[in-house]
Amino acid sequence: AEITLDGRRATGIRLASGQSVPADVVVSNADAAWTYRHLVPAHARRRWTDRRIDRSRFSMGLFVWYFGTRRRYPDVEHHTILLGPRYRELLDDIFNRKTLADDFSLYLHRPTATDPSLAPEGCDAFYVLSPVPNLDSGLHWPDVAERYRARIAAHLGETVLPGLEDAIVASRVLTPHEFRHELLSYRGAAFSFEPVLTQSAYFRPHNRSEDIEHLYLVGAGTHPGAGVPGVLSSARVLDTIVPDPNAL
Repeated sequence: AEITLDGRRATGIRLASGQSVPADVVVSNADAAWTYRHLVPAHARRRWTDRRIDRSRFSMGLFVWYFGTRRRYPDVEHHTILLGPRYRELLDDIFNRKTLADDFSLYLHRPTATDPSLAPEGCDAFYVLSPVPNLDSGLHWPDVAERYRARIAAHLGETVLPGLEDAIVASRVLTPHEFRHELLSYRGAAFSFEPVLTQSAYFRPHNRSEDIEHLYLVGAGTHPGAGVPGVLSSARVLDTIVPDPNAL
């Protein structure tokens, strides 16, 4: 798939099937780095070149386990943070050493604490999130994902969710591998460009492409940044700058 161009102006998209879809305006809500690196030809990019993208710093990855249980855990709140024994050292493993540590810190989400209708009667729905290195780590997640999930499940069972393994009725895991291959997130990064000073706010890819006319970007990798408020703000920005195709 690619964004088709006339010079340095977007004219539509070409699907993987070969079908072309002409358009006066193209809006990409794919990862910004992926959009430029894989959907826009290199010769048309002056600012977001392959070299610049490849030399950029990208955020951590995420291990996300969605699961449902046949019983309820009424003492667990909607949001729970379980901190591991290390803090700075764990961050160093994730961001600098890019190794999968033996310990972890977790965010546990139980939406059924607020809305029980999200699970069948007498059941609960959860996801648990563990920050992990992105794919720069070289980890082959299909080989390690189940072992890592089992370690997290054991920890939850020993702490806030007693009897968890016997109560699980639904389970799905997302790793940096799925972020890369299913969600097309560059390097499997969960939040696109790492929000260091030189890659934050104005220094992220702009919502109106700096390289391609009539191409607009929205999402975590663009201005103003990642996270729900940032992504929603990028959509609000887009609402003000995308022209009416009938006026072009």
